[in-house]
Amino acid sequence: MFFVYILQSENTEQYYVGHTDDPERRLMEHNESPHNTYTSKHRPWKLMARIAVNDNRSDAMALEKYIKGKKRRSFIERIIERQKEHGFIEELKLLSSAG
Repeated sequence: MFFVYILQSENTEQYYVGHTDDPERRLMEHNESPHNTYTSKHRPWKLMARIAVNDNRSDAMALEKYIKGKKRRSFIERIIERQKEHGFIEELKLLSSAG
């Protein structure tokens, strides 16, 4: 199973969107990686949303790209608020696969 995840920096309140097959492991990697990356500059991170996609990485990548393409904080916050609503998430998945 692949997931799209949304992290929020506890210090800067920036959001980060990614995809993985293990959101908890990825969160740990973002918080502990020794590499100098975007996420290392905004530590610590907390997991705000985890959206199950399916067993296809390309679908997770498409949804991640769709969310990142919106470039709106309000859009990401709406996803966080409505992540438990099946209909909303299914609509997101459909929109991301249509693009």
